[in-house]
Amino acid sequence: MENCELCTQPGGELLWRDDFCRVVLIDDVDYPGFCRVILNAHVKEMTDLTEAQQLRLLRVVLATESALRETLKPAKINLASLGNMTPHLHWHVIPRFTSDRHFPNPIWGVPQRESRPQGQLNLIAGILKSALAQRL
Repeated sequence: MENCELCTQPGGELLWRDDFCRVVLIDDVDYPGFCRVILNAHVKEMTDLTEAQQLRLLRVVLATESALRETLKPAKINLASLGNMTPHLHWHVIPRFTSDRHFPNPIWGVPQRESRPQGQLNLIAGILKSALAQRL
């Protein structure tokens, strides 16, 4: 789709990719390690995929969660597949820390505290690339 941003742009800093999907790091100083797992084909819903494709995509989502848990040690991981603004199948994999701007609420809700940048994105990208390469 020529007007779909996830078809025409990477969607973040590329951490891992194969012919089916990719994992990108979102540039958000408030949420270090915020990743998206993005299907490479323009598809709207999980149920548009075959069962084998669904399992393949979820394997990458879970590998991303595992890499984030091991490397960043968050208090919690949030998983979300919304797509209301961008109807291209992708999963948000968001490490949450008790000191983050919205904790314990969703990151799209009302902030609970002032922004306090949490970490160095360049360092996190390198660590996550290595952790994902081991899992995928």
